[in-house]
Amino acid sequence: MKSVMSYLGAIGAAQREAMDADERVIIIGEDVEANVYGTTGAGKARAAEGDFLQRYGKNRIRNTPISEEIIVGAAAGAAMTGLRPLVDLSYSSFTYLAMDQFVNQIAKNRFMFGGQASIPVVFRSAMFYGLNTGAHHSDRPYPMYMNVPGLKIITPASPSDAKGLLRSAIDCDDPVLIFEACPLWPMKEEVEEDEYWIPLGVGRTLREGTDITIVAISGAVPEAVAAAEELAKEGISAEVFDPRTLVPMDIEGIIKSVTKTGRLVVADPAHQTCSAASEISALVAEHAWDSLTAPIKRVTTPDTQIPFSPALEKHLYPNRLSIAAAARSVLKVSQPV
Repeated sequence: MKSVMSYLGAIGAAQREAMDADERVIIIGEDVEANVYGTTGAGKARAAEGDFLQRYGKNRIRNTPISEEIIVGAAAGAAMTGLRPLVDLSYSSFTYLAMDQFVNQIAKNRFMFGGQASIPVVFRSAMFYGLNTGAHHSDRPYPMYMNVPGLKIITPASPSDAKGLLRSAIDCDDPVLIFEACPLWPMKEEVEEDEYWIPLGVGRTLREGTDITIVAISGAVPEAVAAAEELAKEGISAEVFDPRTLVPMDIEGIIKSVTKTGRLVVADPAHQTCSAASEISALVAEHAWDSLTAPIKRVTTPDTQIPFSPALEKHLYPNRLSIAAAARSVLKVSQPV
C-alpha cells in the first residue's frame, strides 16, 4: 500500500521502521531531543519526522555537545561497541569540523583492524544550497568524501529513494554518509508504506531515451527530468539516469545507457573541479569511449564561493535550462555512428 509522503516524511518513516526493528539503532546529534525529534522549537519545521523522543525515550534519542568532532567520534565508538547510530549533523558544511574522525578513524577502522571491526553508522547532513544561506552553509561536499576509501556516499533525489536507501544504509556494516538536498525536502510522491530496501550501488533510469544520456545527481535530478521533457518537445529523446549512490557507483548502469545513446551530459550541483561529474565523465571515457559520438559535457556549479545574494546565487546551479542547453550543444557536435 502506498501513501503520499514528503522527502522528510519518508526519512522519518525509514528511521521509525529501523528503530522499531532493532533496538541497537539510536539517534544522536545537537539538541535532537527537542529541536528535531521532539515537537518543539525549530523541530516544527521538520515535524514530518515525528515525535521520536516520546516514542523511543532519551536512551535512544541522545543530545550531544555542540562539537561535530565529538559527535562523530562518539558515534564511531558506539558503533564499534555494538550500537547502530544514526547521526544528525544538520548542515553538510559541519562535516568539515569532524574531518579527522571521518578520514583517519571511521574510514580506516576496518582496514586497521584487519576486517575484525566494523562501524555501522549513518551520518545525515543537509545541503542547504539555493536557499541564500551564504558561503559557510551552502556546500555540496560529497565529492570530497568520495575520495576517502572506506566511506559509502548516497544522494537520494526523491522521497521513495530516501526511504529505501536510508533503510539499506542503516543495515550496512560500513559507515554511510547521506547528503540530502534541502530544496528537495518538500517534494511529495507516493511511497510504499511497508518496509523496503534499495540496494546501495544500484541506480535507476527515470526516463528512457535514445539520443542522449543525462546522468543527474541529487538536486539536479528533477531539473534533468524537466530538461528531458523540454527536449522531447523538440524531438530529442533524452534518457535520464540517477546513480542514487556515488560510492559504490552503478557505473554499469551508466555505461549501458551511454552505449545506447552515444552521448553524455552529467548534471551535478557540486563545484566542477574533482566533482562527481568529473569522475563519471572519466569512467565513461575509460569504459565506453568507442560508444561516444560527441564530447562529454558537464553541467555543474562554477568553482566559486556561494554568494548570499539571491539574485546571484540562483543562476549558479544546474537547472532545466542549462541542462537542456548542454544536451543541444552535445547533439550539435555529434558525429555519425
